[in-house]
Amino acid sequence: MPASRLHLVRHGEVHNPHQVLYGRLPDYHLSDAGRGMAQAAARHVLSLGRPVTELRCSPLERTQESAEPFTELFGLTAVLDERVIEPTNVFEGTRMRRALRDPRNWRHLRRPSLPSWGEPYVAVAERIRSAMDERWDAAADGDIVFVSHQAPIWITHLSVAGLPLRHDPRTRRCSLSSVTSFERVGDVWREVDYAEPASAGIDLGAV
Repeated sequence: MPASRLHLVRHGEVHNPHQVLYGRLPDYHLSDAGRGMAQAAARHVLSLGRPVTELRCSPLERTQESAEPFTELFGLTAVLDERVIEPTNVFEGTRMRRALRDPRNWRHLRRPSLPSWGEPYVAVAERIRSAMDERWDAAADGDIVFVSHQAPIWITHLSVAGLPLRHDPRTRRCSLSSVTSFERVGDVWREVDYAEPASAGIDLGAV
C-alpha cells in the first residue's frame, strides 16, 4: 500500500543572535523556544490520530533537531534527505538589509522571478516533488513526515496548487514549525491541511 498522507514540517526557531541569513551554513541550532516549537509540531501530528511510518529530514542541524520530537513520539529514526534541504543563496552569512544597500550585490537581484540570487524555484520544486513521489510509493501504509525549510515547503505549495513559482518571500504562509499536509490521488498531489501549532517565533534567517 502507498502512504496515506505526507506532512511537510518546517523547523523551529533558530538561535541567530547576529540576525544573519543562515541558509545552508553549518552550526545554526534551535533556540530553546525553537525546541518547544518543534515539540508542538510533533504533538500536533500525533493529535491527528494517524500512524506515522516514515520520518525524513534535511541534513541541516535545525531540521535534525526539529525531527527529534517525532522520534520520541513515534519511535522512528529520522533519515537524512538532501532533496529537502534549504535552497542555495548568495547572501548566506550576511545581514540582508545591509547586503541590499551594497551596490555590488544588486546584480544578484536582476531576475527575482528565478530567483537570480540562488537556486531556481523550478529546481527546488522538482527535487521536493521527487522526494515526495519516491517516498509515497515506497513507504508502508501510514503517514510520512518530512522536516524541511520555509522556501521548499512554500514552493511545493505553489507547485501543487498550479500557481506561478515566482513570489515575494515576505508573503509566504509557512511559519516556524508549521505543518503543511498533502495527499496524492493517482499521480496528482493536493494540499489537504495547513496548521500552525507553535507560538510565533523570531524568523530572521529564511531564504
